[in-house]
Amino acid sequence: MVNCNPETVSTDYDTSDRLYFEPLTTEDVLEIVNVERSNGSLEGVIVQFGGQTPLKLARALVEEGVPILGTSADAIDLAEDRRRFQALLEELHLKQPRNATALTSEEAIASAQAVGYPLISGHPTYSVGAAWQLSPTNRSLDPFCNLASCFVSRATTPCSSTAFCSTRLKIDVDAVADDTGEVFIAGIMEHIEEAASIRAIPHAPSRRTL
Repeated sequence: MVNCNPETVSTDYDTSDRLYFEPLTTEDVLEIVNVERSNGSLEGVIVQFGGQTPLKLARALVEEGVPILGTSADAIDLAEDRRRFQALLEELHLKQPRNATALTSEEAIASAQAVGYPLISGHPTYSVGAAWQLSPTNRSLDPFCNLASCFVSRATTPCSSTAFCSTRLKIDVDAVADDTGEVFIAGIMEHIEEAASIRAIPHAPSRRTL
């Protein structure tokens, strides 16, 4: 287990056989991988159960020859990259709120006009609730344009604009599946907008087959 946050249960000494109290950066994780390999064979690493920070490491780890167990780095990127995910939903003919992505302030203005107001803007790829902003009109879009430029200056991942659906609920379903089609649903959570906080809804774990 690699974790440098003392406020989570993952830091408890009895959670794993070994706990590395180190930052979740590519350099630090690769050093830990080398230490583990020196003690024996390394089957791989699991990045899917620690939030956005380890997910962002998946591609870099694969490029360094570290196997990712479970969901592949490409599949993670397919779900996290706003543009790739939008294309996937269109290919599968699944419904989605009107949305568009932007890499520059000019693209942000154009994409917002295409989506229409009100809209939720500002959340970049590989993030949850980062700098969300509800923009009721085009006059309130300037902060988002500045935000888009800020994120793009640090990375090449796009920010997005999504139609604000005031009459809809946003639900997260935590589940684990295998290649037989069996799905174990561990929890269902409802988002409470606009603050992007989450309220847990009591739901007994169940098994579903898709």
